[in-house]
Amino acid sequence: MRTKLLTILVVGIIGTLALLGWFGYQSFTTGFSAKAEPHALEVLMARQVRYLAIPLEHRNKPNPVPFTPEVADEGLAHFADHCATCHANDGSGQTPIGKNVYPKAPDLRERATQNMSDGELFWVIHNGIRFTAMPAWGEGDPDQDVDSWKLVHFIRHLPQLTPQELERMKSLNPKTQHELDEQAALEKFLQGDDSAAANTGTGHHH
Repeated sequence: MRTKLLTILVVGIIGTLALLGWFGYQSFTTGFSAKAEPHALEVLMARQVRYLAIPLEHRNKPNPVPFTPEVADEGLAHFADHCATCHANDGSGQTPIGKNVYPKAPDLRERATQNMSDGELFWVIHNGIRFTAMPAWGEGDPDQDVDSWKLVHFIRHLPQLTPQELERMKSLNPKTQHELDEQAALEKFLQGDDSAAANTGTGHHH
């Protein structure tokens, strides 16, 4: 028994050293660039650590918010306003931020995310994930965080997102300061302030 435990310990140490050596080599060749693509082994280990980090009681928790059209609509609006900057409206992660953080923003439509339980998705949204770009969106008591549970419903819906829903989300996405300035100038112009015409591009030029 003692010999068996010693063998397991030695194998574990050798395996850990090998992994550390491999990650060290990766860091040496790519540096700390966020442009690097995580190796499949690194992704597998990170997902396993994430899985183990979620308490069992929360991992198996069902969504306490009943699905209704109103909940679906609120989840869509919340996602467009808070999540799409990194994850894109369609959940693909194909945004300037999503493609250039490390690790990359995942495609939420794929099995790696869709196969997570409702409790796991909620936990990630509410608590975030350390050493990634995923922030903790929840505040206070998790039992009171209804918005994150609504987002879980919307994430489940992402693979079936319609063109009409995508168009609506575009109107709900956060606007840049430039867009806000243009909108304000346009509103002034429509109210009769000709001095704003130059800012909207609607003025006449001769």
